[in-house]
Formats: sequence, C-alpha cells, structure tokens
Amino acid sequence: MSDRIELENDESITKELCSPLPKERVIFTYLMNAIAFGFTGLALIPLLSILWEIFIRGISGVKGEVFVKAVIDNGFGNAIWGTIVMVAIGAFLSIPTGVMTGIFLAEFGQNPIANIVRFIANILTGVPSIVVGIFAYGIIVLTIKGFSAIAGGFALAVIMLPVIILTTEESLKLIPTSQRLASAALGGTRFQTTFRIVVTAAIPGITTGVLLAVARAAGETAPLLFTALFSLDWSEGLLSPTASLPVLIFNLYNDPDPEKNQLVWTTSIILLGLILCVSIISRLVISQRKIK
Repeated sequence: MSDRIELENDESITKELCSPLPKERVIFTYLMNAIAFGFTGLALIPLLSILWEIFIRGISGVKGEVFVKAVIDNGFGNAIWGTIVMVAIGAFLSIPTGVMTGIFLAEFGQNPIANIVRFIANILTGVPSIVVGIFAYGIIVLTIKGFSAIAGGFALAVIMLPVIILTTEESLKLIPTSQRLASAALGGTRFQTTFRIVVTAAIPGITTGVLLAVARAAGETAPLLFTALFSLDWSEGLLSPTASLPVLIFNLYNDPDPEKNQLVWTTSIILLGLILCVSIISRLVISQRKIK
C-alpha cells in the first residue's frame, strides 16, 4: 500500500514538473528578459560609440612606419617602447611582492598583522591614480633628481600591487582544504604543501590577477605625468624622461597640427588593442582553469 502511495506521489510530482508554466509566469519571464536586454543595450551604447569613433578617426593612420618612428617624426614607436618598459618595471617590482603577500594572507594570515596588510591592500585599490603619482614623485623623482622610466614603473607597481595581492589571496582560498590535508597526510610540511600543492593549483587564478593588473597599469596616465613625464624622441635610458601611449594621447589631443591630432586617434586604437589582448589572454586563462 505504501509503495502504491509513493508511486502516485512520484507521478504527481513528475506531472507537475513537466506541466507548462502558467501564462502569467511566461509573460512575466519574457517581460523581464526584454527589460534586461534593453538595459544591457543602453549600457553598451556609450562603449560602442566610443570604440566606433576611435576606430573611424584612427584607422586611417595605422601604417607600418608609425610603429618605428618617434613622436617627433609623427610616429609613436618610442611611446610603445616606453609603455612596455615601464609596465615591465612595474611588473618586476609588484608581481613577486604581491604574490608572496597574497600567499601569506591566504595561508598564514590568521593574525592581526595580516588583517592590517589586507586592510591596506583594500584601501590601495581605491586610491586615485593621481595620488599614487604624487607619492611616486616625492619618493623617486625628488630622490634621483629627475623624471624617469624607473619612477614611472614604480608608480605603476604601486597601482598593480593591491590587485595582485587580493586576487592571489582569493585564488588560494578557492583551493579545497582536502588537498592541504592530503599533502599533510603524506608527510608534507606546511611549506611544501603551500608551494608545491596549493600555489601550483592556483597558478591560473594568480596569472589572471597579474594580467588584469598589467592591463590596468598599461592604461594609466596620471601617475606617469608626475614620474616619467614625456619625451618626443627616443628615451636616452631608464633615468631619463620616457614617452608612453596614455601620456601621448593626453599631451597631443589639443595639438592644432592635423598630423599630431591624427596620431592621437591612431595611438588610441593601439592602446585599446594592447589592453584588449591582455584582457583576452586573462579570459583564456580563466576558461582553461574552468575546464581543468
């Protein structure tokens, strides 16, 4: 008897689950979907209009020679090189520090010191970039008596650091505790478990955070105005003023020379392309992490 009652209950539940939704719920679902798509379209209009305007105005200036000439010769090769150099300096300074700090916060950070470090990292994510530029100006420019690529790289490192710290910490926290326990059960020390098991498993997430930090730093303008300044010609070294793509756009946007104005729009395409490539790489890393 009880089996028959359970069978009838199962059939009724199956029938209820397979029955179509009431018309009111179907209409409400379609209405909400339409509203969501509508607001999404409104949000995309400013972005697409900006991209379209930059593309239309700048595509005609994309020629081979502009990549090897300096700004003084109506090119931006020196600005591309300066951006790469300063981002590389920033990455060299921030990646080891940020990753190790994130490991400390995630694996050994159950103490007041870790809470203070985490609080400072969260605050740094919201500090305006121009304030970072003033800080780097006081620390580096006034110390070495001049604007330079090193000062610009230091400012970018300060901007990249909190992003790398927080993404590293969150990536490590996503690793299951069972992996740590398994390593300890096999005789692994805390150090071996952290760096051979946990960090290895979190490499895709850490890499994503690093790439996002690099993409953000590549588009910063304000810190470089106070640190690297600008140069119309090729830089003489790491201790001299250095051109960059964002500052080139800032300096030459109102230039009355039509060639310089065209160079600004073309530079905008290149800068957006670089940031887009880094963002795509980070998305690919995330997708590979999900597949694994």
